[in-house]
Amino acid sequence: MQHISFFFALGLVALLAGCQSPAPPTAADVYAAYEEPHRSQFHFTPPAQWMNDPNGMFFYEGEYHLFYQHYPDSNVWGPMHWGHAVSTDMHHWEHLPIALYPDSLGYIFSGSAVVDWKNTSGFGQGGQPPIVAIFTHHNMDGEKAGRKDFQYQSIAYSTDKGRTWTKYAGNPVIPNTVPIKDFRDPKVIWDDASEQWVMVFAANNHVKIWGSPDLKSWTHLSDFGGEWGSHGGVWECPDLFPMPVVGTSDTRWVLLLSINPGGPNGGSATQYFVGDFDGKTFTLDPTFAPSVANEKAVWLDYGRDNYAGVTWSDVPKADGRRLFMGWMSNWDYAQVVPTQAWRSAMTLPRVLELKQQPQGYRLAAMPAGMLDIHARRTQDTNVPPKQLLAGESVALGLPANALQLSLGFSTYMDTTANFGVELTNSKGQRYRIGYDGIKKSFYSDRTKAGNHGFSDKFAPAIHWAPRQSADGNVEMVLVFDVSSAELFADGGTTVMTDLFFPDEVFTEVRVYCDKGRVDMEGGQAFPLKSVWK
Repeated sequence: MQHISFFFALGLVALLAGCQSPAPPTAADVYAAYEEPHRSQFHFTPPAQWMNDPNGMFFYEGEYHLFYQHYPDSNVWGPMHWGHAVSTDMHHWEHLPIALYPDSLGYIFSGSAVVDWKNTSGFGQGGQPPIVAIFTHHNMDGEKAGRKDFQYQSIAYSTDKGRTWTKYAGNPVIPNTVPIKDFRDPKVIWDDASEQWVMVFAANNHVKIWGSPDLKSWTHLSDFGGEWGSHGGVWECPDLFPMPVVGTSDTRWVLLLSINPGGPNGGSATQYFVGDFDGKTFTLDPTFAPSVANEKAVWLDYGRDNYAGVTWSDVPKADGRRLFMGWMSNWDYAQVVPTQAWRSAMTLPRVLELKQQPQGYRLAAMPAGMLDIHARRTQDTNVPPKQLLAGESVALGLPANALQLSLGFSTYMDTTANFGVELTNSKGQRYRIGYDGIKKSFYSDRTKAGNHGFSDKFAPAIHWAPRQSADGNVEMVLVFDVSSAELFADGGTTVMTDLFFPDEVFTEVRVYCDKGRVDMEGGQAFPLKSVWK
């Protein structure tokens, strides 16, 4: 059973009841909050009010820490705080009090956190390493005055496992002296090879890389990106880290970079680059390039609703995973989606791997731990055995609103087949996610999936994602929550994340083939439990 902190729950019950002095919440009150329409049942959501980017994610003494951009006084964006939650498995979360509040230097924008194992900062006490958070201060008065130097990088530290934080008296540690209007979102790692802390942050249309021996004194090392990638909007939320290449002894460096707008299907999205880092400069690998004509970027996720994602720091080497989480929304409509007491969810935590594909180096992503967390399943169900689908659909007899579904299809007999998975409800609303053999692309179709009148940018078109694999077997891992779908195709080499808001929950799951013929090779289904009960 998960519990919500008393103060968060109290505020939530007050909001729902419309009163200023609510009685202490009961367990039923708390659980009822997670049964609101569209509330995700196994994706992270804030107890109440606004949330956007994941921040400061680190692992320490058995706990995964998640901080996030949070405005506790409204369900739309406002003065940014760092909300905070911890988990032992990245699925069941305990909400903690707000970690960082705005101050005289500004709002607390996005950033990262690291365990300072060697106490290079000197903040540690009693032989215990401090946790150091690195974030952007955003001075709203400076922005309103028309200045360009209103964002700068600051730090805070914790000596009690991240429960309380002290802001450094010498903030900001990187002032905005150029100045640059968009100068934010620092992500820090320790680089063994150069024996220094390395920070990357966004600066309008590129990233800046800085180095430090102690997290307090920083030196500018290099810039990257002005001439590379997509520049349809402002660059944000970079993340730079080394990764082994699967099946080899090689290591490459990966740079994640979010952009708003300019995504492949509109609005905000995350691109990435693969290359090398020599302790000073990130150099793009000469073989790394988009594989789709007319695209300027390689995208981490082709859906509309995965943005600002970064990876956890300090995951033990014995674990070895590169763990990622993104904000499951899009700035095109994030502030007007039809939820009231709360706004926004995070994607599932994902494991990233770097693979050598025919197109060059590519990241693959799969759900982290989903296949072995048996406590979250209500049952394991075999999908109907191999059968031919041709212009028909087959009901799977499974719940549609909390489900992990793994399916295999063979397209050897008809490479033009159009097939996939459909969710429906009694109101005739429908969500489809599938594969088009003619276009050699996966697609997500939420145009008939319910309410989209809140924004003309929400569901005007089908979203497309090019297939990376040329194999005749198409593999899909699909995860459906109350208001979201995540596709991990062909071992995670094509990923799509999309929201939808049906007027009632989807209740039926069907596998269909609209055009041509396809062999469904079978698979497995895992109905999932709510993590909040």
